[in-house]
Amino acid sequence: MTVTTPRGFRAAGVAAGLKSGGAADVALVVNDGPDAGIAGVFTANRVKAAPVLWTRQVVRGGVARAVILNSGGANACTGPAGFQDTHTTAEHTAAALTSASSRLRLGAGDVAVCSTGLIGERLPMDKLLPGVRAAIRALSRDGGAAAAQAIMTTDTRPKTTVAAGSGWTVGGMAKGAGMLAPAMATMLCVLTTDAVAGPAALDTALRAACRVTFDRVDSDGCMSTNDTVLLLASGASGVEPTEAELAAAVTAACHDLAQQLIADAEGATKQIAIEVVGAADEDDAVEVGRSVARNNLVKTALFGNDPNWGRILAAVGTTAAAFEPDALDVAVNGVWVCRSGTAAEDRSKVDLTGRDVAIRIDLHAGDAQATVWTNDLSHAYVHENSAYST
Repeated sequence: MTVTTPRGFRAAGVAAGLKSGGAADVALVVNDGPDAGIAGVFTANRVKAAPVLWTRQVVRGGVARAVILNSGGANACTGPAGFQDTHTTAEHTAAALTSASSRLRLGAGDVAVCSTGLIGERLPMDKLLPGVRAAIRALSRDGGAAAAQAIMTTDTRPKTTVAAGSGWTVGGMAKGAGMLAPAMATMLCVLTTDAVAGPAALDTALRAACRVTFDRVDSDGCMSTNDTVLLLASGASGVEPTEAELAAAVTAACHDLAQQLIADAEGATKQIAIEVVGAADEDDAVEVGRSVARNNLVKTALFGNDPNWGRILAAVGTTAAAFEPDALDVAVNGVWVCRSGTAAEDRSKVDLTGRDVAIRIDLHAGDAQATVWTNDLSHAYVHENSAYST
């Protein structure tokens, strides 16, 4: 159930001293397969961290053999010196992997770099580079779990997944527990596959998957500087899936990871699915779902176990979506508390004692639909976010 489940991949996670508590903070994923295709999707934030700028260049080349990741520091808003630190990290990783292997001949452009942690601080390179070497020594086919541990920040648990194809698989790991908002849920994610697929096919599958999964996770409306999702293909299975088959498996893996992210959102007591139906088009459905997901009055009401449909309607009304206000229907956990824009079933029938909350909004304006996932806001959110990080 990790990035090393697909054939052709090794991984490791080690402690380099970037985190003050001594937890693992450097992860490495290496592609040993006959192929080395890569695709990536990145944050839409105009303020992009140095590793995002670097890795976008790597992805444009369509080939990568390794991804080096660190927690304990975002390397964001660190200027030209921070970008040089990222370049140095890639260069060091490539040289050390080449030295350690008789098969790999890597340059800096073959190494993607991801970082997560506090914004505005330079990485301690005197600790990071030895950590890279330690990760290379620890590489193994069983190292996926350790790698997933090493990229955690405020996460309470690692997040991994596997989706099976016919004779090939997709594996993945992700981190993220706060600042989860589109475009891209605020996170780092590495996906691997042993399918035979070139960069163009990987890009198509990854973008299709992100559009309906990570792009629709909206925990707190805050967009990070470091969001990165990468998909690497080793070709080690020898099986070339169709475009639809590849997209389906990548989407399944991304959906699973997205649900794990929202389930581990900082301070959350509720996991909320907002399903919008009857929309004029998909964009309207997403806009309405996102407006409700980002409404703090809705989120705090649900934390208080209050199925306050009036707050939901007020959030819907802030959008440019096509609908008639007196045609709106809202259900909370299966109880239609609002029909035709006014009170319907007794809202005391709504059971909000559990963690899962399902909100269904019918716009009665068309046939399109979409689901956006969010969480409530509790007192613990303020505590967990006392240190600004990505």
